Amino acid sequence: MALRLILVKMIQVNKPLTPPSAQKKPYSFTHHGFVVEDDYAWLRADNWQDVMRDASVLDEDIRAYLDAENTWLDASMAPTEQMQDVLFKEIRGRIKEDDSSPPVPDGSYAYATKYLTGAEHPRMVRTAREGGEETLLLDGDAMAEGKDYFRLGGAAHSADHKLLAYSFDETGSEYFSLRVRDTATLKDLNDRVEDSGGSAVWAQDAKSFFYIRLDENHRPSRVFRHVLGTDAASDVLIFEEENPGYFVGIGATLDRSHIVISSHDHESAEVRLIPADRPDKTPVVFLPREEKHEYTVTHRGDDFYVLTNRDGAKDFKIIKTPADATSPENWQEIVPHVPGRLILSFSVLENHLIRIERLDGLPRIVVFNLETGEEHIIAFDEEAYGLGLSVGLEFETNIIRFTYSSMTTPARTYDYDMVTRQRTLLKEQVVPSGHDVADYVTRRILAKSHDGEMVPISLLYHKDTPIDGTAPLLLYGYGAYGISIPAAFSVTRLSLVDRGFVYAIAHVRGGKDKGYAWYDNGKMLNKKNSFLDFLAAGETLIAESYTSRGNIVAQGGSAGGLLMGAVANMDPDMFLGIIGDVPFVDVLATMLDADLPLTPPEWPEWGNPIEDAKAFEYIRSYSPYDNVTAQAYPHMLITGGLADPRVTYWEPTKWAAKLRALRTDDRMTLLKMNIQAGHGGKPGRFDSLHEVALTQAFALMIAGKMQPSE
Repeated sequence: MALRLILVKMIQVNKPLTPPSAQKKPYSFTHHGFVVEDDYAWLRADNWQDVMRDASVLDEDIRAYLDAENTWLDASMAPTEQMQDVLFKEIRGRIKEDDSSPPVPDGSYAYATKYLTGAEHPRMVRTAREGGEETLLLDGDAMAEGKDYFRLGGAAHSADHKLLAYSFDETGSEYFSLRVRDTATLKDLNDRVEDSGGSAVWAQDAKSFFYIRLDENHRPSRVFRHVLGTDAASDVLIFEEENPGYFVGIGATLDRSHIVISSHDHESAEVRLIPADRPDKTPVVFLPREEKHEYTVTHRGDDFYVLTNRDGAKDFKIIKTPADATSPENWQEIVPHVPGRLILSFSVLENHLIRIERLDGLPRIVVFNLETGEEHIIAFDEEAYGLGLSVGLEFETNIIRFTYSSMTTPARTYDYDMVTRQRTLLKEQVVPSGHDVADYVTRRILAKSHDGEMVPISLLYHKDTPIDGTAPLLLYGYGAYGISIPAAFSVTRLSLVDRGFVYAIAHVRGGKDKGYAWYDNGKMLNKKNSFLDFLAAGETLIAESYTSRGNIVAQGGSAGGLLMGAVANMDPDMFLGIIGDVPFVDVLATMLDADLPLTPPEWPEWGNPIEDAKAFEYIRSYSPYDNVTAQAYPHMLITGGLADPRVTYWEPTKWAAKLRALRTDDRMTLLKMNIQAGHGGKPGRFDSLHEVALTQAFALMIAGKMQPSE
């Protein structure tokens, strides 16, 4: 009733209020004997690569349509403007304005990031460990001044601390510019690299660094070495990945002995190594790629250490091997494979091997003494929590750093002495407006899915919220690429929870919440398990009176937006609303377009419909855009970014157009297209909160939770 009154008021105030209607231009293609029709294919600009760099070159008809969608969104959300302002100020009030990270030590200096009061972008600073004044190395706000978009990328100092290689993106397209700064004079050198992937790795002599240059299709496929004082056009090509299904990454071992070049898709990897003191040497393959073999490599003393899933180690094991004998027959097992205990990552220091693993759906840190073989677990007590691990920048240390939080407990950062097993609290997240943990409840429950699998659900709600089926509920999900959504603290969720929402995360298959098999069973020809898990989570939350049918607002972004589109088609009556952030919804067309940046590397995740008729039919059967039909849908709020190289702008645009044309009800279909942003939306610390306020105001409005004062 409240929403109906709001809509009536909108119509009265904004006459005439007419949503945009995209022109239908018949287009079809045939693949594997199937005819696919797409009346909105024209919204994909032929010059999309140029548009990512410069929005002004977008076709006039497409730009006019996007502008019309933004105008319609503004008009439709006009009754929530005051609420959005309240939410923005409320969320901002929970963020410490003059904030900083605990300094990270490295030799004679310690490095940190800081925010000044009111600052949108971070500063990078360092301080001599023996004492002295803090030096400002990078000032993000000063660099962003006068720009429509600006985001700092990576920053890496040379081993002698004299130089800093840093990157920035000025369009949201993730084409990063690289620069080098003299840390004594704080002046940039003449060295300039464009179209990089955003990171640089220094050679030991600090006379050159390695970086990745994106190709014409925005793929990180080529590694170059830049020698200081030379033009980037003469940079030496060190390695080029010729398989378009593999992306390239660069890094260095923690002991700084080797530059690491990794080629990988979503299920296979290949590592090449260059001695950091011989940057001119040709990269050497550690172990040639094998189908479905994932591995990472680091170094200590005379040995390499490897995290690998070879030889049936589905949830991974850790081995070591002599540096001069790296083939598998020389491998010595250090941490064995245990089914169901997924090793997520590992690091090797001078005396310890540290791994972060997931068991029974929750992360934990395990410390292994390389001299004694003894290991111990860093334990936590809460029912559900998030955990982050950092081994810092130094190799010869017994100290590691971790950050812990839960959905009710703000983040706490600790230094941990692996010898004494003592924790030192370095920082506790401050909520300036106040936060009482006792006011909130967090729980972890299980939902039985269609095939008997038990899906974990993390819950947060205010202690005064009645659990009697009357509360609206926001159900978040992702479910792809093996990414697990942590049950960590977030200041943004509190605004919904304080207004009577229950907040839930469905840890569906496609993530690695319950081991690697949880990922395997939510990808390729098992992808529909992700959708059915999400619907099972909704049914369980309804059955246990956390909410009621038709009172759930679902939210997911990127690949989580695919989840949103699929469940909206499959069971629209379950949901009051759907929020799809930069949603990957045009799955079939995207996976058939080998020129798009992410398509070939994504085939191991979704299947290759170009060559595989079975994959084509399976993707066609769930692809959200292709399965929009004439039926009633929930209220829909969809976002996109014109410069987005990951989920191209036309995917959410086409989806919104088709939904509006086919839906049989009078609920809202809204599209917010960021003209000056990419996949991550607005980059500023506080600017980005306007987008959060918009989505939350949408949820509160359709749930009838707008207060008269808002």
